[in-house]
Amino acid sequence: MTRKELIEILSIPHTDTSAIEDLKRRAGEVMVKEVGTDVYYRGIIEFSNICTLDCHYCGIRRSNSRVTDRYTLSKQEIIDTALWCRDAGYGSLVLQSGERRDQPFISFVEDLIMTLRRESVSPRLPEGLGITLGVGEQDEHTYQRLADAGAHRYLLRIETTNEALYRRLHPSSQRLSERISCLRSLRKIGFQVGTGVMIGLPGQSIDMLADDILFFRDMDVDMIGMGPYIVHEDSPMARQGMMEKEALMQLSLNMIAAVRLALKDVNIASTTALQALYPDGRERGLAYGANVTMPNLTPQDVRKGYQLYQGKPCVEESKNECRECLLGRITSIGRKVGFDAWGDSPHALQRTQARQVLS
Repeated sequence: MTRKELIEILSIPHTDTSAIEDLKRRAGEVMVKEVGTDVYYRGIIEFSNICTLDCHYCGIRRSNSRVTDRYTLSKQEIIDTALWCRDAGYGSLVLQSGERRDQPFISFVEDLIMTLRRESVSPRLPEGLGITLGVGEQDEHTYQRLADAGAHRYLLRIETTNEALYRRLHPSSQRLSERISCLRSLRKIGFQVGTGVMIGLPGQSIDMLADDILFFRDMDVDMIGMGPYIVHEDSPMARQGMMEKEALMQLSLNMIAAVRLALKDVNIASTTALQALYPDGRERGLAYGANVTMPNLTPQDVRKGYQLYQGKPCVEESKNECRECLLGRITSIGRKVGFDAWGDSPHALQRTQARQVLS
């Protein structure tokens, strides 16, 4: 798709019901053709809220002294949760944390992956759980260690590809060029690469979002995780406010549809942040072409400590409650869950097959 076409899609207002229905129909048709109708779970374990970075929008930023309950789950707590995930039929999990680059942390994650790869093997999952990592910017050697340990997907959201906007979101020590370099390292090593942006940021334009989608295409990414920008009251950006809720929701849905139309066969998540705007937000995201969702498996006693934005839903739900709730949401819109499957995107699988042919 051209930049002009993307801008036209992203500009559709929530009041234009005819254009909205046409957009949903088009995105749905491409989704069915390219990735099917199944919705794949990524059980997310937020295993540590300790972070060395100071992003201006984030609730667990290093300088937020109001986060008094900093935690890191034990290896056994994570393994027990992951095995519950496997037994519940989730084929994949996400291990996510604040960003750290010290060797004790890297060694902990490396050992954890190797253990999970070994212990999660079952008759229904002969290769064990699919493992996605979200532990931020690392050097290429570290990424290689994590890949060798058994992780095969990596999610590193870029938040925005606009240099000036990126600088407003982060302290001067954090650079957009470094983020992009990390994504290239992940691709070079062989990870399935995921990224994404926040939608509706103060100072963000429709043109910028269109350029973000073109960046996803040019980086040849395999999975996209995007969500609306929602203020955290303890962040420096809180005073800048946020978009009106209905307009923000429609822009977020337009973005999902535009990515589906432009990238076609990638995995797209319907994120929890959509549900923070409206109770049926995740169902709406799926209706616009998303095919992945991430039930929260973080133990309840620490879950409140991992709030990147205000009003995060599902904080009080147990794993079982979340499982039943999500299943009901998905079946209510005529979709079904792809249980006991990694759910890799066709885009990623085609690359893997091409490498095998060449080798």
